[in-house]
Amino acid sequence: MEENGLSPDLRDDFRRSIAFHTYPAPGLLIGVFMVDYALELLSATRGEKLYAVSETPKCLPDPLQVIAYCTAGNHRLRILPIGKFAITVNWPSDGPEAEGVRVFLDEEKMKRYPVFDLWYAHDPAFDKKSMGGKLLDEIFEAQRDVLSYERVRIDVTAKQPWKSERCSVCGEMIPDFMLLDGVCFTCSDRSYFTVLAE
Repeated sequence: MEENGLSPDLRDDFRRSIAFHTYPAPGLLIGVFMVDYALELLSATRGEKLYAVSETPKCLPDPLQVIAYCTAGNHRLRILPIGKFAITVNWPSDGPEAEGVRVFLDEEKMKRYPVFDLWYAHDPAFDKKSMGGKLLDEIFEAQRDVLSYERVRIDVTAKQPWKSERCSVCGEMIPDFMLLDGVCFTCSDRSYFTVLAE
């Protein structure tokens, strides 16, 4: 990282993001550059209160959490399974909209980095064993060179008042707006698990 001219802050972002993600996945590394770029475009500094959207659940949410402190738990990160390698970062807003910046991988710019391009296209010609090192080299060589951005406006959903209600099936308390005909998610046919007998 040092030989690629990365600032000390950016090197620290990489170290912390890799530790959080548990390994240096290519998507994570690209994501670190994307978050850093978004912060610069917004003239934001690390630690300022921001909101973010990741358009994929793969890799990109992690650098948003580590660098921008946007998490699902603090309600400042939305993960939308759109399938695009893009993020949007915006300032807080008291109104119904907020202005932000959307940073994305630009396919045309990636063509200058053939292994990176093969990997991103999920091309069968990409061989992880023989090309993995070259892929990482190209990511650090490209840095922001493969990114594009656009200024965007985002709809902001104001917090709505709610009260706790009991599910008519299991009796557990949940926010009233999460009940569907008096039944919670897990007691309906939408449940993500099946209870095992003891």
